[in-house]
This record gives sequence, structure tokens and C-alpha cells, in this order.
Amino acid sequence: MESSSPPVPFPQLQAPVESTYRACTIPYRFPSDNPRKASPVEIQWIDLFLKSVPSFKQRAENDPTVPDAPAKAEKFAQRYTSILEEFKKNPESHGGPPDCILLCRLRELILRELGFNDIFKKVKDEENAKAMSLFEGVVRRNDEIEDNEKRAENLIRGILAGNIFDLGSAQLAEVFAKDGMSFLASCQNLLSRPWVIDDLDAFKNKWTKKSWEKAVIFVDNSGADIILGILPFARELLRCGTKVILAANDMPSINDVTYLELVEIINKLKDENGKLAGVDVSDLLVANSGNDLPVIDLSSVSPELAYMANDADLVVLEGMGRGIETNLYAQMKCDSIKVGMVKHPEVAQFLGGRLYDCVFKFNEA
Repeated sequence: MESSSPPVPFPQLQAPVESTYRACTIPYRFPSDNPRKASPVEIQWIDLFLKSVPSFKQRAENDPTVPDAPAKAEKFAQRYTSILEEFKKNPESHGGPPDCILLCRLRELILRELGFNDIFKKVKDEENAKAMSLFEGVVRRNDEIEDNEKRAENLIRGILAGNIFDLGSAQLAEVFAKDGMSFLASCQNLLSRPWVIDDLDAFKNKWTKKSWEKAVIFVDNSGADIILGILPFARELLRCGTKVILAANDMPSINDVTYLELVEIINKLKDENGKLAGVDVSDLLVANSGNDLPVIDLSSVSPELAYMANDADLVVLEGMGRGIETNLYAQMKCDSIKVGMVKHPEVAQFLGGRLYDCVFKFNEA
């Protein structure tokens, strides 16, 4: 349910939010750039969004809930392509200059105006069912690791491996359509450390010395990402006595999990005693973040989430959209983790890393 109250800044952002917080990580333009001419970085990112139009169009064509879906999908592709091309000619058009939030928002607006509310629903349902069948095996393997630091590393590797399931990336959407993805193979095939941003050792050290009171985790994709990556990590935090809030999108966007879908997933995963593979979940809450995009502006979250997060001492932003393309440099009042896989060449180039490199940024308060 959408909140009737206006959005508010996330309470763990360093104040004053207006001057210290900028959602988008990668600057598309600088003050010295001509405001009427698209900058080289703007063009690069507009092209990236253009490349993804065919895969979105294909999903929309096959949406069984929309009458005349193929004709409307064609309309979406034409309309969004024409906006992107206009940005190249005049970056101040359509509420520009463009950044990753605006480019995502315009795509979602056009889809929704044409009646496409959840074009990835079928693939989300399929991937959730697959991942749920693997959940117990994944947590059992984690539980078998006796060494605390090694278990923590295994859980983080699981988050990174799960984060591959991202159909917002044109290349991955293609790979996925051909082969599907194996979670275990992904865990084993992560690029070798050190990663492009790698604070894993500092985190493991803290993990063995401290348990947090309350963690807020901004979640990303459906399927392996949420079920085999985030939920085993959340379960381990619960086992250590941490209260956990999973903040998920209000509305569907790409293959990101919504808060209603997440409530349903957790209910299905509970055992006959209402536990998550033997762990009590009375301190696990799912919150509506108030967001409807695959990226997030933390200066604008739901009042419900803000209230619940007021006394959090750990904030986790997971996934490329929320933890890398936005919020990588967001400063928090408490400990924070930004974790995700680099799935766009443009992001790899900006960070000075490799495609499919990993980001694990841990900052202590």
C-alpha cells in the first residue's frame, strides 16, 4: 500500500541532507559543460539505456495482462527511444539534464502510462520458485561453516553471486535468456579478490567483535538475489540477535522484488514452526521503502521506513542500482555496507575495475 504521507529523508543519512547527499554516484556533467550540449558521459549513458530498449520491448510484448500488448510495446519503444535521442540534442529537455534516476523514471512512466505495470512478473515468479527450492541447501552449507569470519565471507559471496540475476543489464538479460544462471557456479566464479572496492577484511573483523542492534537492508532483485543472497545473510544477523528490516520497493520495476512479494516469499520459506530454517523471525520486518525505481534517492523514502530505521546501527544498500550507481558515497550516521556486482561496462570504467567486478564498501560510524 502506498503511503498517503509525503516522503521524507532517510534518518541515517548524515545531516544536512541538502548539502551532504547526492543520490547519483557518477556525475554525467560538470559545471563547466555547455548546458545545451550533451556531455560525453551523458551520451555514453543514454546509449546504455537505448541498448536496453529491445529487451524491455520484448518483455512488454509478452505481457498477458495488457490488451494489444505488441502494439503498446512498440509505442513504448518508440516513445522512450525518441526521448533518449532528444536528450542527446538538448540535455535540458524532459526535465533534464539526465541522470540515472531521471532516465529510469521516464522509462517506468511510459511503461505505466501504456498499462504495463509489471512486465517481468513471469520471470520473477519462475526465478523465485527455483531459488526457494535451493534455499535450505544454501543455509545448511552456511551453517556448516564453523569459523565465524569464513561464514561471514561465504554469506557476502552469496549476496554478490545472487546479485547477478539482474535483467536491467542488457548483456545479462541476453545471457539469462540463453542459459539461465546457476547460483553455486556464480558463487565459485566471482572475480578474484581484491575487488574494485574491497573492505571485506575490515567487515569480517568487525563481525566477530560486534553484533548490531538493528539492521536496515535495502534489497534489490527477485529470485536468487533476495532468496539465496540476502535472506541467508538476514537470517544470520537474526541468529546473532540483530533486528532486521528488509526495505523493498513499493511498486514493480524491472525484476526488483516488491515489499508485498517479499512478504509472500518469506511466508512460503517459513517451516512448520514459523521459523526460517530453524531461526526465529519475530525480529524480521519487511518495510515499504516508498520507492518505485531500480535505483533509490534516499532523501525521499516512506515515513514508515524512516520511523522504523530511526535507531538502526547498520544500513546495507545492496545491488548495482541502490548501492553503486546511487548511494556509493552516501554518508551514514551509523555503520554501512554498499555491496553489489558491477554489471555495466560504464560503471566498471568509472570505478577503474573490471566488468563483473565486486563492490564491498564498509564504513564504520
